[in-house]
Amino acid sequence: MKNWYFILLLHFLVYGCNSNAQQQQDPIPVHDSLKIDSKILGEVRTINIWTPPQYAQQADSLPVIYMPDGGINEDFPHIANTIAALIESKQIPPVMLVGIENIQRRKDLTGPTEVEEDKKVAPVIGGAEKFRSFIKQELFPEINKRYRTTEKKGIIGESLAGLFIVETFLTNPDMFDYYIAMDPSMWWNNHYLVRTANNYLSKFPANEKRLWFAGSKAKDISKYTNDFSKILASENLSTLKWKYSPEPKEQHQTIYRATKEKALIWIFNLK
Repeated sequence: MKNWYFILLLHFLVYGCNSNAQQQQDPIPVHDSLKIDSKILGEVRTINIWTPPQYAQQADSLPVIYMPDGGINEDFPHIANTIAALIESKQIPPVMLVGIENIQRRKDLTGPTEVEEDKKVAPVIGGAEKFRSFIKQELFPEINKRYRTTEKKGIIGESLAGLFIVETFLTNPDMFDYYIAMDPSMWWNNHYLVRTANNYLSKFPANEKRLWFAGSKAKDISKYTNDFSKILASENLSTLKWKYSPEPKEQHQTIYRATKEKALIWIFNLK
């Protein structure tokens, strides 16, 4: 068991997000950046904002997609470029992208854990609740003040960011309208989110939510994404539209780029 957990943690530490070498190949789109001196987090956070050409040309307000791992040397460029291409080809409607640059990724994106091996992944963990509060109470108002936004909001991410997204979907479902999680690390805290999903889903809100999630061939992840899809199917909530995309040909480090387009197209074109 200890050997398995060591392999899992090594896999997580190496492939927790796309490598910088891979990301640096992506052209950096024209974008805005701002600093938020967060009272909740006690630190200054860098925020990157991409708006489509339609935003400057028209007076319309736009939905916003938020993303952890949203630094210029993280996933912001490739997701912004993908959204731009999908908008240009009219496969999705115009939307804005707001990326949150990391400082202590493993702190912000994990909830508490009772598993000792989990606690070894970083000096500080378990800050997801505070990070969620920062997004809701400080980031949302700042973006709404500076840009023309609709009430519709989504969030996209993979691995630990996917864990954060699924946790938000279950514990604070009204925070976003659209949830996209690739290879969420739902093994965290002895797969706590899977074990407690039924309880959270029993309190699901009356307004419609959309969830798209995917699992790669990584056995430590696909087991729990498969289980989660079965739970969602058994609950059959009338206000939840969801899709699970098992991706047995993809690895943990490839699934984000391999599935981002179809995830966004599904989320924004579902009738």
